[in-house]
Amino acid sequence: MAETVYTTPLLDKLGVKPASRVAVINIEDDEFRRLLVERTQDITEGKPLPHSDLVFVGIDDGTELQQLGFLRGRIVPNGAIWVVSRKGKQATLRDMEVIAAARAAGLVDNKVAAFSQHQTALRLVIPRALRPKAG
Repeated sequence: MAETVYTTPLLDKLGVKPASRVAVINIEDDEFRRLLVERTQDITEGKPLPHSDLVFVGIDDGTELQQLGFLRGRIVPNGAIWVVSRKGKQATLRDMEVIAAARAAGLVDNKVAAFSQHQTALRLVIPRALRPKAG
């Protein structure tokens, strides 16, 4: 009997919904961009617009993590920042570095996903306790 392999489409794993406001910073991935344009038209290159749902930022150097505080201020309360970095032997950034910088910026990590064959993505969000109360 053959083993069944389930694969979730990349944008579903990353939480990109139709009409999501998305910003892409320092990510050179033609396939990702093609999929993104098929899913939503609200895409910004570089500096995220206010009230962005998702920010995808390519980071390969610990000094680039300093921008997390600024990016936190650009997402909606239940939005996310995905830090995309190299994985495996090519990795130049450790998850622990990202997590420490996230905490310093008032964010927590809550998911990791394979972004591509050579890249991983770590999702950072505003902790629920720090989100504005609805109502």
